Amino acid sequence: MKTIKILLIGILMCPLFTTQAQENLFIPDLSKISDSNLWTLHNRDLIPGNEVHLNANQGDGLLWSNDLAFEDGTIDLDIKGKNERGRSFVGIAFHGLNDSTYDVIYFRPFNFEDPSRNGHSVQYISHPEYTWYKLREEHPEKYENAVLPVPDPNGWFHATIIIKYPVVKVYVDNAKEPSLTINQLSSRKKGWIGFWVGNGSEGYFKNLEISKK
Repeated sequence: MKTIKILLIGILMCPLFTTQAQENLFIPDLSKISDSNLWTLHNRDLIPGNEVHLNANQGDGLLWSNDLAFEDGTIDLDIKGKNERGRSFVGIAFHGLNDSTYDVIYFRPFNFEDPSRNGHSVQYISHPEYTWYKLREEHPEKYENAVLPVPDPNGWFHATIIIKYPVVKVYVDNAKEPSLTINQLSSRKKGWIGFWVGNGSEGYFKNLEISKK
């Protein structure tokens, strides 16, 4: 009888756990990225297509989601840049306050397969203070690393970014080991989340899912 009661309790609790899991999962509707009530675009144009496509322009570009104040959790998405040196910087911005204050995890696809430069394949930055140049000069190899397994620099790759302030871990293509582990330099623990492209870059994004802690 005791065993039956335990089983019944477990069955009754399952819907609760399912509901809680659903409440903690946020999947933005990327078919509505042109809706300014849902998304805020900065310094880029949206190119129509089956995924988010931000055009190339001078300076950094952002597409913020207006629907979520992100703290800790897991960010999953698919990203595509191109194998053109110095012209492909693509990633995800988080804990953003405005179009100049945010943290970023981004990738340089043109370095993925280059043995002399693959240590600069994935990087953390925290604007406006901690730019890539400042971090590379003052903390070489601490906030950037190679990506394993090595993705196709012209193809789609999957990124999983786990944030548990201040620790950030970056996994690529469902690897068991992170390609990058850092401690955030900013004191912000909450803010906007969105797609990011660097100076002179265009980028493609799809399948964004955000699991809140």
